[in-house]
Amino acid sequence: MQNKYLELKINRDFGDIITIYFDFFKQNIKKFSNVFIRYNGIFLIGLLIISYLLVSGAIGLIHQENSNAFSASDNNMSYYMYIGFSAILFFIIFLVTALLNYSLSTSYMIHYDSANGNDFDKTNVWSFVKDKLGKIILFVLILIPIYIGFMIVSVICAIIPIIGIFAQYILQFFLAAWIGVSFFVMLKEGKDIGDSFSEGWHLVTKNFWKSVGVNLILGILIGILILLVLMIPGILIGLYTWHVVENDVAYTTDIVTKIIYTLGMCSILIVITFSHCLSQFINGILYFTLHEKTYNTNTRNKIDQIGNLGA
Repeated sequence: MQNKYLELKINRDFGDIITIYFDFFKQNIKKFSNVFIRYNGIFLIGLLIISYLLVSGAIGLIHQENSNAFSASDNNMSYYMYIGFSAILFFIIFLVTALLNYSLSTSYMIHYDSANGNDFDKTNVWSFVKDKLGKIILFVLILIPIYIGFMIVSVICAIIPIIGIFAQYILQFFLAAWIGVSFFVMLKEGKDIGDSFSEGWHLVTKNFWKSVGVNLILGILIGILILLVLMIPGILIGLYTWHVVENDVAYTTDIVTKIIYTLGMCSILIVITFSHCLSQFINGILYFTLHEKTYNTNTRNKIDQIGNLGA
């Protein structure tokens, strides 16, 4: 049985935005997870390779230190190379997957709204992103000077006691709302990048505290949810580490140890990657709310439909 459509184009207050977000999340988590796995497959393999390199390098360095053989030997350099190469590879994959999943979650919500529910082919989500890929990449490139400016302002705020810290967090969540809403404007309304940033600025600044508050509260709640999920691999890794220490397992040569640590690390990286999608869902709900509050397009359409029926 198809899930009931959750109408997105409604002018909601703060509490209703929080509620509809989790209702949307519960209704669509299964289907969107399939989309996530389908189009992130090659990157998930990359995260597995990264996890193996990180684990191999860390275990090797720990063994060298415990055996008092910590020196600039060839073995030590190879362990550093494992860690360094995996860090570079993770940074690249992190940027690519962030871009991909930011786009997939936005496309998914657009199709959900257009289809009045999640009864649409998941391949349409990727097709939409592929068609808009040029604009998406250009949008991300424009974000580079924006984030550089944000970092400069953050450093200045850090110098100011107490007030500067609050100002920095407010600016951070405002920036998240502005960028996320602008991204929706670009893909949903088909506007060019400059107009998208301008429209996003108009919607968010006009509803400043709602935009900041929604990103703050939902950001905290999602963070707690992610931590709860990460507790599962964290506890398993902790229990196995206790087993290794108590039973004096030769962890440097034990293949089971490397497999467990690698899978644990990989699951943590995958959860962090998936969190990008959850963050953009926040701004999707926010976009539809602010757009309806500002323009009342959905409300006017309903009134026109009632008028046509009466005629």
